[in-house]
Amino acid sequence: MSAKHPIIAVTGSSGAGTTTSTEAFTQIFSQLNINAAFIEGDSFHRYTRAEMEVMIRKAQEENKNISYFGPEANDFARLEQCFAQYSSIGQGETRDYLHTFDEAVPFNQMPGTFTPWRSLPDNTDMLYYEGLHGGVITKDVNVVKHVDLLIGMVPIVNLEWIQKIVRDTNDRGHSREKVMDSITRSMDDYVNHITPQFSRTHINFQRVPTVDTSNPFIAKNIPSLDESFVVIHFYGMENTNFPYYLQMLQGSFMSRADTIVVPGGKMLLAMEIILTPLIQKLLEKRNKLIKGEQE
Repeated sequence: MSAKHPIIAVTGSSGAGTTTSTEAFTQIFSQLNINAAFIEGDSFHRYTRAEMEVMIRKAQEENKNISYFGPEANDFARLEQCFAQYSSIGQGETRDYLHTFDEAVPFNQMPGTFTPWRSLPDNTDMLYYEGLHGGVITKDVNVVKHVDLLIGMVPIVNLEWIQKIVRDTNDRGHSREKVMDSITRSMDDYVNHITPQFSRTHINFQRVPTVDTSNPFIAKNIPSLDESFVVIHFYGMENTNFPYYLQMLQGSFMSRADTIVVPGGKMLLAMEIILTPLIQKLLEKRNKLIKGEQE
């Protein structure tokens, strides 16, 4: 953690809605005039799409599984190094993983490949990470210790699978069978490396649909935000102003002493109301420290 170079991480599995949260953070950064560096978790995959398919086949021949959720397919050490470097000097390296043809064409590359590593912009106010492993810990790596604000995006699992199936088939051109195989193959890593992160977060946003999602593998549409509630759980955060949230978010209610439930259509508004003052505090601490160094 670093007051001078704070790091915000939004963590959640593929299809969990982490991309939606980036919209909220982008708006907050704009409102607070924050110059943020952005990193996507997919940048730290070890393999291109073609290489990953080879690794999957090799693992299957050995009666093993490999998935994008686990350490075999991700360079956790390099991710921690990036966070540590940013915390120390406000710098680091990232790259892009090109999921689609639209993303790949400007680089004259194929989908499923990486752009070259590049340095983060200079003189940024804070680092924003969105991806699978912002709160990961293994026996060799501790990414979360560098994070100043950790947010979990955690739809119930059937909704998560629906979002992944629809996105990967419609936007990324995968077959439904391939996506289903990916889900089943990933379960061990999901249990061991994804879900533990949500006990390390400061706040979790969990979307719960109010429509039938009992068989996610036949779903053709993702339930809309208006067909959902969002359960927002706060971990160990003192002086949380729940009365203010209830007043500002019409239709919200408390389900537990540390949990508020809001209508799904107000998810982005809820994120802005709840997260803006937390991010503002990080910025104020940074500015105060820099001012003190200059005096």
